[in-house]
Amino acid sequence: MTDTAALVAAVPGLARHLRPATLLHPYAAPGGAPADPGDPGASRIGGPAQWPTGEPWPHCTARHPEEEDVLPRRTPEPPAAATALVPLARIRAEDAPHLPRPHGTDLLQVLWCPNDHDDIQGERYYYGPAVELHWQRAADLAPATPPPPRHSAPEYLPRPCAVRPEQLLDLPDRDDLPPELARAVEEFAERRGIGYQRDLGRADGWKLGGWPSWHLTDLVPVDCGRCGARMAHLLTVESGGDPDLSVGRHGELHVFACPVDVTHPVGLDLQ
Repeated sequence: MTDTAALVAAVPGLARHLRPATLLHPYAAPGGAPADPGDPGASRIGGPAQWPTGEPWPHCTARHPEEEDVLPRRTPEPPAAATALVPLARIRAEDAPHLPRPHGTDLLQVLWCPNDHDDIQGERYYYGPAVELHWQRAADLAPATPPPPRHSAPEYLPRPCAVRPEQLLDLPDRDDLPPELARAVEEFAERRGIGYQRDLGRADGWKLGGWPSWHLTDLVPVDCGRCGARMAHLLTVESGGDPDLSVGRHGELHVFACPVDVTHPVGLDLQ
């Protein structure tokens, strides 16, 4: 029996906190060659764009703090000055079947504006890229050539990577557990000479579903800005590795989705 299975068996009530998750394990081909040349429709990080024929490519119309020093203040800029979003991740339903999705869709495309934003979450502090989720049907997409963003931070431009999806059951960070369960899991880990956070709680890496980490801050609940529901972790973007991104202080970006309606605007948190 693994330590995780033994922990769940030993601590009554912990099993209901298990959540399905998919670790993506992104990897790039040697020499910078395309990571998935044989299957353009495969799940991936970055890489070639696909979009519904006839639909405009999404753009960000916000001003970005780093542009304030190089662009004069003026009235809102026209649409032609908007910044094209960049493909961050493409996820087929079969690679993360546990994700909630709108009826009739079989693909999630995650796009982001490759610039920092400081005013997209109202009262909740955030300073990082803006993120959009696009739930689509793969059969409706065709190869697309989005315009290059008019301004971008190099650390937000992902190196194209293929992925090796690994599905598992994820345990929460200690801060996401009720106090009595948090004490119980820590005592179990101590008896085995391991750490709950390091060895048993929430899997690290590029992850879909499961639980987020709160290693930099205490837990700060993320509520939907549209309906107020407590949001659930949908994606962790990790710094470093083959995608060669850096978010926050070379940490993690967590994307949260509304459990009432996944098409509501995302919640974001940096750790």
